[in-house]
Amino acid sequence: MALWRAYQRALAAHPWKVQVLTAAHPRRCPDNTCVPCIGSLMGLGDIISQQLVERRGLQEHQRGRTLTMMSLGCGFVGPVVGGWYKVLDRFIPGTTKVDALKKMMLDQGAFAPCFLGCFLPLVGALNGLSAKDNWAKLQRDYPDALITNYYLWPAVQLANFYLVPLHYRLAVVQCVAVIWNSYLSWKAHRL
Repeated sequence: MALWRAYQRALAAHPWKVQVLTAAHPRRCPDNTCVPCIGSLMGLGDIISQQLVERRGLQEHQRGRTLTMMSLGCGFVGPVVGGWYKVLDRFIPGTTKVDALKKMMLDQGAFAPCFLGCFLPLVGALNGLSAKDNWAKLQRDYPDALITNYYLWPAVQLANFYLVPLHYRLAVVQCVAVIWNSYLSWKAHRL
């Protein structure tokens, strides 16, 4: 709690500096997603995946893989997620319990399956997999990735849409996204 209060005080006193340091854009992005920040988080997730999960060490770290994940964050994840949140907020305006539940259900029932179904083969294609190998990898990895998504994101999104004040939502999602991006990188690059 002391850390959270210190974060709140720092955010109130120095919003620009704190947002830059927490990987948020220095001015609020209209759709609450900042494409450069998403790219940085995807890269950080890959670094964590390679160093802590796969235990590659610095000598064996695949820098190209990290750059690929950062590029995907900037060129695919950021724009797609940002567009989705715009559509979701137009389709279901409001922040009541019912609105938050509706948003979470639509997010997890429609968006998440489609997003993962696009993300995993995109990584495979960027890694040079043939169409046949990419299809086999998608069939193998997609069900597990989607189930893992359902362990994590519904509760996060429900809290995010209902409990978290708008100016803290980005920080909450960023913290969770680092963990999720580490998992996605590991899953997407596992052969």
